[in-house]
Amino acid sequence: MLVNGKWTEDWQPVQAKDEKGGFVRQTSSFRNWVTPDGAAGPTGESGFRAEAGRYHLYVAYICPWASRTLIGRKLKGLESAISVSVVEPALTKQGWRFGDYPGATQDQIQGATYMHQIYTSAAPGFTGRATVPVLWDKQSQTIVNNESADILRMMNEGFGDLAHNPIDLYPAARRAEIDAFNERIYPSLNNGVYRAGFATTQLAYEEAFAGVFECLDWVENELGDRPFLFAEHPTESDIRLFVTLARFDVAYHGLFKCNLRRVADYSKLRAFCRRMLEWPGVAETVNFDHIKRGYYSIESLNPTRIVPVGPDLAEIF
Repeated sequence: MLVNGKWTEDWQPVQAKDEKGGFVRQTSSFRNWVTPDGAAGPTGESGFRAEAGRYHLYVAYICPWASRTLIGRKLKGLESAISVSVVEPALTKQGWRFGDYPGATQDQIQGATYMHQIYTSAAPGFTGRATVPVLWDKQSQTIVNNESADILRMMNEGFGDLAHNPIDLYPAARRAEIDAFNERIYPSLNNGVYRAGFATTQLAYEEAFAGVFECLDWVENELGDRPFLFAEHPTESDIRLFVTLARFDVAYHGLFKCNLRRVADYSKLRAFCRRMLEWPGVAETVNFDHIKRGYYSIESLNPTRIVPVGPDLAEIF
């Protein structure tokens, strides 16, 4: 991680632990917002006006948080307005790295080798982990935001008329339900799989494990016969749910020991994943090779770094 702008320690997945040995995620550090007129958003300062070509998105295909923003960019039709760099799937001792692995890119903006160099470029004295996604402002040469929930919401509203697709990912009439759903699945499912996978005690693991499957059972029932959760098209909640489900059978079920059931064993969740992948543009944001190679490169969980051949994706999706 970075300490006062210097790389001081090999990358490790566990950022912090609670008193039970449970995984604690780092809080995002950059919380400014892009808005149509450059006014301040819900957090941060003003000065980030929506302009075509001004902003750049740094992502990893293996990361569900980054994938939220990629899907939002695609669904809103912002590809021509926001450029993208993709890191390699395998995590190195210095964290995310740019390179030539199929599907990855070089850093077209600053020529960085590692993601942590993007952070120190924006904040030379930064202390913490260099995570993705990152929304970068080419004009002021700084990080706008590194919180995926913020960036996804910016994709829907912040870029205004630059979005070519009218789909509303956060419809006003359903916002209370969307917010409640998001708040329920984040600790138990989205972050719950990490709390299970990176637990350092049996108690912490079993508590997280129980929460994961309680949540999956609940969502299976909530979906019923609806195509999507709160509209006839995907919303924020569908994106947040999908990015975790897409990684479940290929990574979380085995590597993170979330092995009570698979997504393939849930008829509603499986059908939901298929509908998401069939929605125009979504499949382009999913790279199962990166997902598998990325998660199974985590040395503390898989010292040999052997990537499993299965599962058969046709059985899941």
